[in-house]
Parts: sequence; structure tokens; C-alpha cells
Amino acid sequence: MAQNITKGVSTLLEEANKIVKTLSVAEAKSLYDNPDYVFVDLRDIRELQRNGQIPGAFSCPRGMLEFWIDPKSPYHKPVFNQEKIYVFYCASAWRSALSAKAAQEMGLTPVFHLEGGFSQWVKEDGPVVSKE
Repeated sequence: MAQNITKGVSTLLEEANKIVKTLSVAEAKSLYDNPDYVFVDLRDIRELQRNGQIPGAFSCPRGMLEFWIDPKSPYHKPVFNQEKIYVFYCASAWRSALSAKAAQEMGLTPVFHLEGGFSQWVKEDGPVVSKE
């Protein structure tokens, strides 16, 4: 028997984008090296190794995000317990929209996500560094 999916990814993204603020690539290019901002790369390690990442970005696989944010989790990462402005990004701004919504619901604030994702960053000649 086939599953009856009642809320698809398009609806989830629409809901997330109503709540989560976006940052244009032009804005992000002027902020990525600002110490008040933490850019969080949600892409898989293979994507980072293949395509590089925004300089100074913190790598957080999407599947670990909630565990790394929660200070009560045994997997908590201190990077998420700072008075900083968080900018999430992924390849095309889908995972980052859903992730930013989840992070906000957990209480992390302020959180933005990069409009168009890493692919748009590259198209607009944002700096990229290699990831080993």
C-alpha cells in the first residue's frame, strides 16, 4: 500500500520561507568574515569536498543540526551557544530554509538563510575555499 503524503516538500518550504528571513548573496558577501556572524554550511561532507565552502563557515551536516544546537544533547556544539547571528546555507536554499525554521523553533536566534544557497553564492562570485 502506497503512503499518503499529506504535506509535501513544497508546502514545507513555503511555510519555512514565510518565517525565516533570507540574506541575499550581496548582503552575505559583506558579512561572511564579520565575527558577529556564523555561517553554517549544512551540506554533506562530499559536497564540501567536491565544491568547497564559504571561507570561515562552520560545517554542520543537516542530520546533526538539532542535536548540535541543543545544549542538553550529548552531541551539542558550543558554536551554537553564542551571541551571534547565524546564517545557514546549503546547495540551493531548501535544506537551509527547513533547518533555519527548525533552529528558530528550538530557540536559536537570530537565524537567516542564504537566498539561492551556495550555488547562487558561486554564481555571484562569492569567495570559496577548499575543504579537505
